Amino acid sequence: MKNNHSNEWKHPGNRQELLRSGLLQAMGYTKIDIEKPIIGIINTWAETNPGHLHFRQLSEAVKRGIWAAGGFPLEVNTLSICEVFFDISSLIYRNLLAIETEELMARHPFDGIVLIGGCDKNIPAQLMAAVTVNKPTIFLPGGAMLPGSYEGETLSCGTDTFKLYNRYLSGELTWQQLMDHAGCLYGSAGACPIMGTANTCQVIAEALGIALPGTASSLGVSSEKLRQAEMSGRRIVEIVDEGLKPRDIITKESMYNAIRVLMACGGSTNLLIHLKAIMRRAGFDIDLMEFDRISNDTPLIVNVKPHGQYPMGADFHNAGGVPAVMKELESKLNLDCITVTGKTLRENLKCVNFSYNRNIISSIDNPISPTGGISVLKGNLAPNGAVIKRSAASERLLRHRGPAKVFDDLTAAEKWLVSEDTEMDENTVIVLRGYGPKGAPGMPEFGNYLPVPPILYRKGVRDYLRITDSRMSGGCFGSVILHVSPEAELGGPIAAVRDGDIIEVNVDRNLITLEISDEEMANRLRDFKPKGHPNIKRGFVRNFIDHVLQADEGCDLDYLQYVEEVE
Repeated sequence: MKNNHSNEWKHPGNRQELLRSGLLQAMGYTKIDIEKPIIGIINTWAETNPGHLHFRQLSEAVKRGIWAAGGFPLEVNTLSICEVFFDISSLIYRNLLAIETEELMARHPFDGIVLIGGCDKNIPAQLMAAVTVNKPTIFLPGGAMLPGSYEGETLSCGTDTFKLYNRYLSGELTWQQLMDHAGCLYGSAGACPIMGTANTCQVIAEALGIALPGTASSLGVSSEKLRQAEMSGRRIVEIVDEGLKPRDIITKESMYNAIRVLMACGGSTNLLIHLKAIMRRAGFDIDLMEFDRISNDTPLIVNVKPHGQYPMGADFHNAGGVPAVMKELESKLNLDCITVTGKTLRENLKCVNFSYNRNIISSIDNPISPTGGISVLKGNLAPNGAVIKRSAASERLLRHRGPAKVFDDLTAAEKWLVSEDTEMDENTVIVLRGYGPKGAPGMPEFGNYLPVPPILYRKGVRDYLRITDSRMSGGCFGSVILHVSPEAELGGPIAAVRDGDIIEVNVDRNLITLEISDEEMANRLRDFKPKGHPNIKRGFVRNFIDHVLQADEGCDLDYLQYVEEVE
C-alpha cells in the first residue's frame, strides 16, 4: 500500500525495530499482520456512559472490516462523557477529550483512524481532534437507542422527563408515580431517541461527510449498525490508500451543508458551539448571523421530539434518515463536497430516494415550518450573540416584552419558581446568569432547570420566557434564550440586569434588548466583580477557566486554535 506510513515506525533500522516487532508479536500478532497498515480504533466505550455501552461490539465489527480489507487494527480507549455521570458541566471535558484524542491520533503510528462516538461532547471532541491532526479518518456514529413505553405511551427520555417533572410539580403525579416511569424512559443502550444534542451531533457528522451515508440514524443495537461498523472498517483502509483526510472533507462548504441540515432537523442549539469549535480547529470560521441566515432559508422538515411527535432512531431511520433529508434539501446544498465514500455529495445522493414517510420527513414544499429550528439574537443584552430554539418555543413568546426577575443562583431560582407564594405571571422574564463558560464553570445545561411554576401550570400556562448565559439540553423545549455572550462572569451586559428592568425580544428581527440607556448600563457594570473561582486552584478545571473562549467562539481553549502549518 502506497500510504503505509507506519512502515517507518516498524522499520527504523535500529534497536527500536527489534523492540517494536517483539512487543507486537507478544500480543499474538504475526509478522504478516505487522506488515499491514496500522488502523487505530479510538473507542469511547465506558460503563459510565449508557449511550456507548454497546461500543465493544461495534469495535469488533470495525476490526472485522479492517482485517478483511488488509489493515492491522489496534484499539485504544479514551475518556467517555455522559452528562448525567459528571458532577460538573461535561462541556469542560469535551475539550479534555479533544486533547486526549488529538494526542492519541498524532503520537501513535496510525495510518488511519476509526472514531467511535455517539453522545454529545464525545462527537465534537473527536471531530475537533480529527481536523487538527488531519490523518485519514472515518467516524462511526454509535446510533440511537430505542424509545421506552409506559402504560401504552411512548416515552423518549429527556424530553418526556421534563414534561413528567412539571406534572409532578403541579401535583398531577405523586413522587412514586413519577419514579414508576424511570425504567420506562430508555429502551436500550444508545443515544437518547430524540433530536437532542447527541443525535444532532451524529446527524451533523454524516451531513459533514465524515461518516458513511445512513450511519447516523440506524439504531445502536441493530444488526444494521454492526454491518455499518464493518463497512466503516473496510472503508478506512481504502481511505488511507487514497490519502483522503478530514480537512479535505470538513470544509467551509460542507459546514454550510451541515448547518442547513441542522436547521431542517430542528437540531440542538448546542451545535452552534460545537460547530464553531470544529471549524476554528479546521482553519476557518462562519459568523453566527450566517447560521441565522441559513435557518431563515431552510424549512423545518423533520418531525421528531422534542419539537415534533416521533422518537428518533427507528422512525427517523425508516423514513430515510439523513440521506432523505439531504435529498429534500438537494437544491440548497453544495453538491461538490467530497465525502468519506470518496465520492461527492452529488454522487452519493444520485441513488437516494425521497422520504418514505412524509409524516416524519416532509418535503420542502410542505414543511412543518417555513424556517429552520434555531435563531440568533443580538442587541445590547447580547452584543456577541445569543440563540433560541424557535422550533421548540411558543409562538407568542417570539415577540415579547416584560419585566425581568434576576437570579445569580440556580437553587434560589428553582425555589422561587416552585413556591406557591411566587409573584409571577406569564409576562415575567426569568434571567439566570453567572453560568457561562467561565462563570459556572463550563456552561452547564441549566436552561433545563427552570420549570414552569405550578401556579402558572394550573392556569394552563405551559411556557414563559427565560434568558441565560448557560446552555440547554437538546432534548428540552420551551422559550429559552441561551448562550448570551459575553457572559456575566466577564462583565457582559447580562450582569447589569436588575429586577423589574424591561426586556424586549423580537426573534423575527433578531433582537434582544435591555431597556436602559448606555450610560446606565456602563454605570451598573462599573461595579461588577467576577467570582473568579478562588476555590478551584488546580487541575484541568482551573486550566479550562483560565483559557476557555466564549460561546460564540466555540468554548474551545484559546491555545488550541488552528495554527497555519509550516512546511
